[in-house]
Amino acid sequence: MRLAVINIVGLSESLLGPHTPRLCEFAEKHGQTSYAPDFPAVTCTGQSSILTGLTVSRHGIVANGWYDRESAEVRFWKQSNHLVRGEKLWDKLRREIPGFTCAKLFWWYNMHSTADLTITPRPLYPADGRKVFDIHTQPMGLRDELKRDLGDFPFPAFWGPMAGIASSEWIAASAKWIEEKHSPTLSLVYLPHLDYPLQRDGPDAPNIPRELRDIDRVAGGLIDFYQKRGIRVLVLSEYGITPVSKPVHLNRLFRAKGWLSLKNELGRETLDCGGCRAFAVADHQAAHVYVNDPAILGEVRELLEKTPGIAEVRAPSDIWGPGPATERGGDLVAVADPDAWFTYYFWNDDALAPDYARTVDIHRKPGYDPCELLIDPALRFPKLRIAKFLLRKKLGLRGLLEVVPLDATLVKGSHGSDRVPQAFHPVLLGTDHPVRDAADVHQAILAAAK
Repeated sequence: MRLAVINIVGLSESLLGPHTPRLCEFAEKHGQTSYAPDFPAVTCTGQSSILTGLTVSRHGIVANGWYDRESAEVRFWKQSNHLVRGEKLWDKLRREIPGFTCAKLFWWYNMHSTADLTITPRPLYPADGRKVFDIHTQPMGLRDELKRDLGDFPFPAFWGPMAGIASSEWIAASAKWIEEKHSPTLSLVYLPHLDYPLQRDGPDAPNIPRELRDIDRVAGGLIDFYQKRGIRVLVLSEYGITPVSKPVHLNRLFRAKGWLSLKNELGRETLDCGGCRAFAVADHQAAHVYVNDPAILGEVRELLEKTPGIAEVRAPSDIWGPGPATERGGDLVAVADPDAWFTYYFWNDDALAPDYARTVDIHRKPGYDPCELLIDPALRFPKLRIAKFLLRKKLGLRGLLEVVPLDATLVKGSHGSDRVPQAFHPVLLGTDHPVRDAADVHQAILAAAK
């Protein structure tokens, strides 16, 4: 049985309804269920559990990024598949199905995997400091063929203030292209669109029905395409997104206690993680707190437990036990209240914020920053500012596109907690296979592929 698995980011039971007629029709015909999200309920963790069938304690992906104690660096959004421990879904199926091939399209940890065909976003970083939008493919020659037939991947629509439906449309087109050219046994397709408006505006915002209709159109067209070719389809998500109104700035609390090590770099403050007594790596509604000075561990925990906006504090050894997750995770893990989320902010004066703070820079920031989806409302003529930056870039001049706000209260949606109402649980459509968690979703995919 050939199979396509479409991952619609942020889709939850609460969003299925009159604005998603294609998805509802598909679910009614083929089955619908939901499942409890992993902890933390974030992209890299959820996908790794689905694709390995293992718990976080065994595959080791504790967040979208974490602090590497040996290099003393926070590393976010790394792409090597070698980071994910355990046997992958496609390797299991390859052993059982003669001639099996897998296309992995824009799911994370997509570089240097054993999947047969892969596409992932990957900018180029020339030595002169430029950032050139591009993709990485496996095999390598696939990249040029795709760009020739589909045009450049619309990278600004994949992440940043201009993120929108265009990136999901391109990914869906690439999935059809891969099917027509290579006919893989299993296609894994990632459609990110809902992640953007649900975080920017919140799930109750008046524009959400339009955004739902957009992704329903793209997903519905892809479902029709696969079914006409006799390919079974499953639709899933990794987490739901809940409304939030309260950012929590853990590193600012730690700064007040004298636990941070800060460096002045050309008049801006940066965080010296290796020199900190304690610091937080924020990732939506979960924050890994690394305590480099064991003498203050109890004091750090006491502060976290008393801080408004924190629902609970967990110890990695209690959550995951021995193994790679506990080795990678913080010494403590804070979980936000349902209406709260964690920032990475460590400065008190916005004039001293690091140069990357007002830019889209997912690898340099020591934590996740959803404000990258927004344009600072205090800016006058932001589109003109962006146009001038792009013109300077074309002329070979370097500079910073500083349009990201530093007001974290602008963010209206988040995820990460595993204790959310069922209406915000991730979904699995296209099967009646019973599922309780991501490991069961893994088994449901295996069953559907055989």
